[in-house]
Amino acid sequence: MKLIYGTYNPSKITSMRKMLDGIDIEITGINSVDFKLRESDETGKDPLANAIQKATTYYEQLKKPVFSCDTGLFFEEVEEEDQPGVLVKRIHGEDLSYREMIDYYSNLAAKYGGRLTAYYKNGICLYIDSDHIYKYDGEDICSEKFYIIDKPHKRYREGFPLDTLSVDIETMKYYYDLEDEKSESLGVISGFKEFFIRSIDDYLNSKSL
Repeated sequence: MKLIYGTYNPSKITSMRKMLDGIDIEITGINSVDFKLRESDETGKDPLANAIQKATTYYEQLKKPVFSCDTGLFFEEVEEEDQPGVLVKRIHGEDLSYREMIDYYSNLAAKYGGRLTAYYKNGICLYIDSDHIYKYDGEDICSEKFYIIDKPHKRYREGFPLDTLSVDIETMKYYYDLEDEKSESLGVISGFKEFFIRSIDDYLNSKSL
């Protein structure tokens, strides 16, 4: 099945392709579309609400199967004013660049003693057609807990700026310095693969009835 991923971020497209390796899905981004798409307002209070908004907005224009994801970043034991939630990139009403995000979150970690216990909560919506809309935000598509620290790694990956501040709790190493599969799996979660298998199986079964 051909699906359009509702993002312009090439790193996110690459990561999703890795997560879905082995199942019969061909993914392209919305940058493959030859006209300018109207973007969603993303006014939801949680990642799933934003994912639904985005998928719906893109489907209404494309009339092709499309899916969208949204992510919220959550910290333990911080003041409410410092909890980013779905506003990971928009701080105090201002959209930060990727480099500005690194500065902001490293300073925030420093404010709380040098590190923050964090996790990502994700939501996904697959909009195949108006009768087949699949949405999910279960725990198996949440990240493991990790640390955001105040000292950036020298490595930087465009599209995932906070990876450069992310440290594995068990080993206390940057994810970039781990030698096993974790070194490339930050943000790559197997639950996404199960979501697509379930959703597409349901869609195909409904079409065969």
